[in-house]
Amino acid sequence: MRKVAVSIVGAALLFAPRAAFAQEKQDDLQSDADTILKGDPSGFSSDYVGRRAAETSYQVQGYVQAYRGASALVDQAVAQLVPRLQTSFSYERLSPLTAPSLGNLVIAQGDVQPGCANCQSVPFSFPVILDNWNWTSTLTVPISDYFLRLNHNYTAATKAREAARYDVGASETKSAADGKIAFYNWLRGKGLVVIAQLALDDQKTHLTDTKNLATVGNATQVDVLRGETAVAAAELSVVQANNALALAEKQLRIALHVDDSARLASSEPLDTTSLQPVTGTLAAMISEAQSQRYEVRSIDANAESLRQQAKVQRNFAYPNLGAFGDVVVANPNQRIFPLSQTWFPTWDVGARISWSPNDVATAMTQGANLESRAADLEAQKQVFREGIALEVTQAYQSVLETDFSLTSTAKQLASAREAVRVARELFRAGRVNSTTLTDAETDLTRARLQLLNARIDARTARVRLEHALGRDNRLVKLPL
Repeated sequence: MRKVAVSIVGAALLFAPRAAFAQEKQDDLQSDADTILKGDPSGFSSDYVGRRAAETSYQVQGYVQAYRGASALVDQAVAQLVPRLQTSFSYERLSPLTAPSLGNLVIAQGDVQPGCANCQSVPFSFPVILDNWNWTSTLTVPISDYFLRLNHNYTAATKAREAARYDVGASETKSAADGKIAFYNWLRGKGLVVIAQLALDDQKTHLTDTKNLATVGNATQVDVLRGETAVAAAELSVVQANNALALAEKQLRIALHVDDSARLASSEPLDTTSLQPVTGTLAAMISEAQSQRYEVRSIDANAESLRQQAKVQRNFAYPNLGAFGDVVVANPNQRIFPLSQTWFPTWDVGARISWSPNDVATAMTQGANLESRAADLEAQKQVFREGIALEVTQAYQSVLETDFSLTSTAKQLASAREAVRVARELFRAGRVNSTTLTDAETDLTRARLQLLNARIDARTARVRLEHALGRDNRLVKLPL
């Protein structure tokens, strides 16, 4: 009995300074999830990360180039509305030849005398001009095209440009959402490092307590070896957590397109007060998403563009009517007889109507093909709308689940912390074994991880819901 009392007194003397130090350290490190990661006023927010990711995304830049190409096609369609003016200038050198004689031409000199005594016979032939110069300007007005094709072609081009514009917006919102999720995963990585360090400190405290108990005979060498093994495992967890953080940080830097020297800091604390409440019914959210998502608008614009192109192709089955006018300045001008080596202008105007029965079958089949592609896009749109409904439902349910887990995991953490405190006191008093304390410490680490994940998941779930609803359109600016 006396030996037991001495052991307890000895343990108390050994634990007294260590317990005070451990409690002080626990007050600094073993905090609730509210203070695991505090917001830095000089840091940046998730919205900033989203905008930056959208602005610097190479995928978005690719869609921007596609939009510029579509805009160029609109300009081309506008140019086709203007009557076509074509001008050409040519020079031609002919090979020399001897002009054939057309006989003689009798020319009287002065008053005509009887017997044409004063007449002169001159050989008659046309001049041969070897240098030919020609400048021609032609104005063509596609009269029938204005009514049958050009207007539809312009509408098709503008709709294709509109679709490309929405593709840019869809890519930007996707990049923004991915950037924000990368930002929160980086915060998760920082939290994992803090939790791993807390777990390591717990195991070091446990090992020190076990050694102290072994000194007074209340623990065996096996317990000490188990404690050292637990410390080694906790140290490995710290290394793994740091590696995970380094990877998450690299992913965030890639999303932001900043180098490794740029400072990363978050202005968002991981607390529940910074979470925006989600309101509204699921049906209203689905309806909102199906009307706001840029992907749906892009499909609608592309389908309308194809329908307009189908009209253009079908109208090729009708006769083509055009007006034209030419201005010719030539030397020699072929309309002057006989030819004269002088510059002379002439003009002509006219109209031309042309039609080929072969164009009817070709035009109808090409129009049908484009109509079928438009119908295919309409079917894809319905599939995409159903996918949006599922995406919104999953994101909404995820928000509800994570919000509920915030409360439950906070309670679990408080309970686990108290369980570790009690188990450690009983262990130091020799009333429980090392395994009981280890189990309590494992539950505490698990509770810390669950609360951290709940707070990160609550934010990523809101990001996904915001993107599914199309509300992140505010983060991007469509090209003009």
